[in-house]
Amino acid sequence: MAPLKRLAKGWLEQLRLPAAAKAAQRADRRGLFAIDPGPERAIAECLAWIGRAQDCSRTKDGGVARHYSLIDGWAPSYPETTGYIVATLIAAGESQASEEWLVRARRMLDWLLAIQFPEGGFQGGMVTQTPRVPVTFNTGQILIGLAAGAHLGARYRDAMVRAADWLVQSQDPDGCWRRHPTPFAEAGEKVYETHVSLGLFRAHTVEPGRSYQAAATKQVDWALKGQAPNGWLANCCLSDPVHPLTHTLGYALRGIVEAFLSTGDQRYLAAAQKTADGLLSALRPDGTLPGRLDSAWRASADYVCLTGASQVAESWLLLNRATKRDDYLRAARLTNSFVRRTILIDGAPEVRGGVKGSYPVDGDYGRWQYLNWAAKFTIDANLAELGRF
Repeated sequence: MAPLKRLAKGWLEQLRLPAAAKAAQRADRRGLFAIDPGPERAIAECLAWIGRAQDCSRTKDGGVARHYSLIDGWAPSYPETTGYIVATLIAAGESQASEEWLVRARRMLDWLLAIQFPEGGFQGGMVTQTPRVPVTFNTGQILIGLAAGAHLGARYRDAMVRAADWLVQSQDPDGCWRRHPTPFAEAGEKVYETHVSLGLFRAHTVEPGRSYQAAATKQVDWALKGQAPNGWLANCCLSDPVHPLTHTLGYALRGIVEAFLSTGDQRYLAAAQKTADGLLSALRPDGTLPGRLDSAWRASADYVCLTGASQVAESWLLLNRATKRDDYLRAARLTNSFVRRTILIDGAPEVRGGVKGSYPVDGDYGRWQYLNWAAKFTIDANLAELGRF
């Protein structure tokens, strides 16, 4: 009976889909767009989409809408991803000498300061979700934006220090963070919190006299205890550590890369290459990186998690700079091109320049949605391809 129920449920969902969702589904079934718009155009369109996501957030507060859904429209603002979007907008604004992105970044920062808990942490989930409690991972992601914006005003720097101090003080002696997990993911230790360490490494560049780098390296060292000889990382998913998303693997890899960039320690470069090489083995000749992978780097999903693809591409580009390995450069360019060929560069403003959770759009990650962090990481990967990030 279970297969029949699934079939009936799928049929009913298809029947109820809005016309825009059906059109996107049909387009993805036809395959990638024939023309790659290139890094410059992709960056411009994704930036413009993020601007619209800020303006159209359901909560109208200066934050960025979590997503645009083909089913029910714009979502409320999402503190976590608004935080690290700030860093991308500042990088884009400075590389393009564009005041618009700096103005938008300030609006995001002002909103984030308004919702920071007195002790320094930030909530998980969308701003409207409950329970509203401070969460390690979300605070670490917002810290990335606070560190990027610290030079824009003393109050942003002060908020950065409070967030970073809260993370240091809540860290366990072995380097793991266990006291403030998100209520919106499965319980348990999370290796991808190396991306929290990335926030502390960035804070260290602003306040080098504090203990931020020491705390960050302690956590990365803890995370690497679970790295297998083939680069596989245990406990590296929101919900399924046996078949993790490339999104969370991308978080983990980027944090390890940052440990090398911050400290110059060759141990971290070697560890990053192990995981990066495992991901290389999963990349197909057409640029497809499966959205979930198992411990032998085999596909565990039939869709691409576009967020994860862009995250991994950025890390490959950073590793290419460090090692001069051409295979990293080729893989990153191929993957970036794949993602760019999923992006509409004309059409309705809600979807033009947006990056889907999954390709095809009805895949299990961010189903029917255009995610703000997918656009952010796609911008980052393309800025890195151009040597600007």
